Amino acid sequence: MALKHIRALGQMSAAKYQGRIFSQRWSTTLKTMKPYSAATGGEDTETAAGQTVVSERRGSVVTVAINRPEVRNAVNQETARRLLEELQAFDSNPDLNVAVLHGEGGNFCAGYDLKMLANQKAPIKLEQDVTKGPGPMGPSRLQLSKPLIAAVSGFAVAGGLELALLADLRVVEESAVMGIFCRRFGVPLIDGGTVRLPRLIGLSRALDLILTGRPVGAQEALAYGLANRVVPDGQALQTAVQLAEQISSFPQQCLRTDRSSAMYSCYDAQSFTQAMQHEFDHGVQVIQAEAIPGAIQFTSGVGRGGRFP
Repeated sequence: MALKHIRALGQMSAAKYQGRIFSQRWSTTLKTMKPYSAATGGEDTETAAGQTVVSERRGSVVTVAINRPEVRNAVNQETARRLLEELQAFDSNPDLNVAVLHGEGGNFCAGYDLKMLANQKAPIKLEQDVTKGPGPMGPSRLQLSKPLIAAVSGFAVAGGLELALLADLRVVEESAVMGIFCRRFGVPLIDGGTVRLPRLIGLSRALDLILTGRPVGAQEALAYGLANRVVPDGQALQTAVQLAEQISSFPQQCLRTDRSSAMYSCYDAQSFTQAMQHEFDHGVQVIQAEAIPGAIQFTSGVGRGGRFP
């Protein structure tokens, strides 16, 4: 019995030590991140107070935060516009490789601001042609050319889940809750939820969530493939940033070509043959630019044994 207690105490001490090291590393990361507006193309010296979307840059990674914690980061028209501007600017900035989307104050996003919708005196104006304008949640109609990671804490529901589905990867905290909560109020999914969710987790599971509106916890989301990583509470953002930095460290032309091919195969290809042809035609263009230099690095000993940066 005494030996078991000693082992348990040792494990607890190790966990606390690792937690302190993790916190220290993240504190260092935070100090090197600067307020930044991708939409204006530089550092943003204005205070975050009153801004519905706040961005920070760390090297080639930019974080984009929904900043309406008083309403669990529900999105109004101003927030939707700002989110669209920031992600469009990220996608067009050659110095940025990966973006991380998250919410301030403990929640990712509770969806569209229904209180604002209920008090709307004039009919809300929505662009009906999805190729010509933003979705109600802002950037939901974008097809980004570079990776986006969602750091999910608290609630990511209704339109908030649709924003999380826009991301390539989702890092989800243990207590996070996802779901189509708007089912209860007759609010439809018009920001890509019925398009991306079935592709991501399969039609049967998607319909389970879409028809019932039930809450989905982190572990179920992980089993479904809705979450890519599950992390302790309070660590989604730092884990997502570290993942973004790793992705940003790879040769980017090759990475984006492979990403684009996977998206094309999933959404646009009419046949297996068409998808295979698209993969080859675009992939072969990277060989001279990055594959040959990479092969030379490998022969010199870089990356042997499967080592990553």
